[in-house]
Amino acid sequence: MAKVCDITGKRPQVGNNVSHANNKTKRKFLPNLHKKSFYVPEEDAWITLKVCSKALRTINKNGISSVLKKAQNEGYIIIK
Repeated sequence: MAKVCDITGKRPQVGNNVSHANNKTKRKFLPNLHKKSFYVPEEDAWITLKVCSKALRTINKNGISSVLKKAQNEGYIIIK
């Protein structure tokens, strides 16, 4: 399963663990993803999306319909 947010397109980032002795080893910073179901009243249907916490806040603020439309325009999600 890809660790990518369906709404914002956030992906894992690469960085370093830095020890007290300043040794650096590679690590991944994973997005905080949640599998969530949303009701879309225009389509009268439930959809399941994998969204990060920032996307959940955006959906709560702007509504699912406008967020889906914006994500489709940006190419993060394909709506049939």
